[in-house]
Amino acid sequence: MKFPFLLLLALLVSTVSRAQPAPSAATIRTLMRKANVPGMQPVYTHGGKTHAYALGQRTAGQPAAVDATTTFEAASLGKAVLAYVTLRLLDRGVLDLDKPLLAYAPYPRLQGAANAYKITARMVLGHTTGLPNWATNPLGADWPTTPLRLKYAPDSCWNYSGEGYVFLQKTLEHLTGKSFETLAREEVFRPLRMQHSSFVWQEKRAANIASGHDGQGKPVPITHFSSAYGAFSLLSTGADYSRFLQAVMTGQGLKPATAQLLRTPANSAQRCGQPTTATDAFIAWACGVGLATTSRGLAQWQWGDNGNFKGFYMTLPAEKATLVFLTNSSNGPKMVDELLRLFFGPGEYRATQWLA
Repeated sequence: MKFPFLLLLALLVSTVSRAQPAPSAATIRTLMRKANVPGMQPVYTHGGKTHAYALGQRTAGQPAAVDATTTFEAASLGKAVLAYVTLRLLDRGVLDLDKPLLAYAPYPRLQGAANAYKITARMVLGHTTGLPNWATNPLGADWPTTPLRLKYAPDSCWNYSGEGYVFLQKTLEHLTGKSFETLAREEVFRPLRMQHSSFVWQEKRAANIASGHDGQGKPVPITHFSSAYGAFSLLSTGADYSRFLQAVMTGQGLKPATAQLLRTPANSAQRCGQPTTATDAFIAWACGVGLATTSRGLAQWQWGDNGNFKGFYMTLPAEKATLVFLTNSSNGPKMVDELLRLFFGPGEYRATQWLA
């Protein structure tokens, strides 16, 4: 009687893990109209197959359509790129994740800040440095020299921090003698064939770049990032970023033990000063990516938010599935849950509930 049982079990497993049929472009366009999103690039992979879409307009009211090489601001999705660069350098012995960053080089913005000497790369990657997200607007002229002070004790709780990632980036630049744009190109963009990605403005992208849009659908001026910042200035395409996600999901380019750091909780993402919510038990943070316990297994995830550009990614390593989408609208997050269900199938994914 064992054989029929095992056959039934195999069929059930096959049914659960079978690829969700990719939705039609028309279905996604309907979601875009509902959310008032002018343009987007969703890219879905499963079992080695890729479904890439280029939908809508680069600028609302203008005829130029989004295509596969249209560049979007990917915002905080660049943090995973910085984390991956850090892990590549860890594998070569350039740094230790648990050595205080100030032991490598001074950081003038933290001069005199209590407990700053305790901050490590592992804390930065897991958002437990105790630093604020931003001391002031990072696009402001005075931001690079604005003094930093800790809001919480290092390694005591989870507080999302772009400033922490900038601190780590400056340390990597000191240790290697290279700009972050150069590091990203050498460690990520070139090996993963991300030909349409950079952290600084390149004039060659001007002919095919998306404009951001506010909540009412009004386009805003395009930002020309003159300096590279892993925390927010990534310019990319859905196709490029999808290739990067394959490396994040599989650990490509990393030693096996290092790759595991992208799938293992570094902390429980207990938010500083916030009451416990029903989804807290399902969310943790690894070294550079969020982790979610979903109804389809462990997921890696992150959102991107530059105000008028919003993006999101999630991977399901057990199913060898990834989804990333970049939008040129502040309304992008309205589509996350529906897109996850469209591409991955019905289930509890919990990321947006935790963010809310």
